[in-house]
Amino acid sequence: MNLKHKILAMVNDDLEDIETALKQNLNPYLDIVSQTAGHILFSGGKRLRPLIMVLSARICGYRGNYDKTFSTMFEYLHAATLLHDDLVDEAKLRRGKPVAHSVWGNSIAVLVGDFLLARALSIAVETGRKNVIGIIAEVTEHMSQGEIHQLIRKGRLDLAEEEYMMIIQNKTALLFQGACRVSAIISDAAEKEEKAISDYGYNLGIAFQMADDLLDYTSDTGSLGKEVGADLKEGKLTLPVIYSLKKAGLEDRARMKMIIKNKEFSIHDFEILIALLKKYEGLKYTEKQAEKYIAEAKKALMVFEPSETRETLLNIADYVLARKV
Repeated sequence: MNLKHKILAMVNDDLEDIETALKQNLNPYLDIVSQTAGHILFSGGKRLRPLIMVLSARICGYRGNYDKTFSTMFEYLHAATLLHDDLVDEAKLRRGKPVAHSVWGNSIAVLVGDFLLARALSIAVETGRKNVIGIIAEVTEHMSQGEIHQLIRKGRLDLAEEEYMMIIQNKTALLFQGACRVSAIISDAAEKEEKAISDYGYNLGIAFQMADDLLDYTSDTGSLGKEVGADLKEGKLTLPVIYSLKKAGLEDRARMKMIIKNKEFSIHDFEILIALLKKYEGLKYTEKQAEKYIAEAKKALMVFEPSETRETLLNIADYVLARKV
C-alpha cells in the first residue's frame, strides 16, 4: 500500500465528516453562490488544511463534537483565496476545470470569495474563543499581503530567496500554522503542546509550498490540474528558478532569462529551462530545503505520545514531499 492510500485508509471517516460539514455549513441563500463556491470547494481538493486541524485537535486531546465544523473555516478561507488568486493571475485551469471567473464572470468570483471569507469568520465566532477569531483575521491579513507582495514582484528576475521565503510564509505556511493553533486552543492544550503543533503546521506549510512549486516543473497538465509552466507565465519566480539563476553561468543565465521573459514560451523552450534547472540543481536544492522543513515538522510532533494520530500526521508530512499532484 503506497503512502497516499495508507493515509486515506486512516482518515477516511474524518474526510467524509469534513465533506459533510463543508456542505452543511456553507449556508448561502442564492443558488449562484452555491454553484460558484461549489465549483472550487467540491472539485477534488485534498482537504489537507481541515484534516490537519481535526488531527491536531485530536492529538491535543479535544473532546468536543464540533471539530469537523470548525475545520471548515480553513477550507472556506483557502477556497476564497483561490477564487481571488485565479482572477489576479488570469489563470485558465484549477484542479483540471475552467476557473470560476471564466464561468460566472469576474464580479461573481470576487464576491463569492468575499462570502467564503465571511463564512470562515462566522464559524470562528461559533467557537466562542476570541483568540480564534483573531487567528483567522491575522491569517487572512498575512495571506493577502503575501499575495500582494508576490504581485508587485511579478516578473522581476531579481527576486531573492529571502523574499520568496517571506512570500510563502505569509500566503501558505501561516494558514497551516493557524489550523494547528486553533486546534490547540479549542482543546485547551498546554502551552508546550500548542507550540509543538503550531511548529508542525508552520514547517509543513513551508514544505508544502516548496513541493507545490516543484510540481510546476515535474508534472504534466493532466496530473497537475493546471497548465504546466503556469507559474512562469504568470510572472511568478519560485525557488527552483531563483536558485538556478543565481548559480548559472552568464550564457545559461541569459538563456533562462530570455525564456522566462517570453510569456508565450514554447514546450521546447520550457524543456530547455527544465534541463537548466536540473543542471544548476534548482530542483534538487528546492527538494532538499523542503526536506529540512519536513524534518522540523516531524521533530515537533515528538512532544506528543506515540499514537495512531501522531503516525498519521507524520505520514502526512512524508506525503507532502512524495506527492505528484
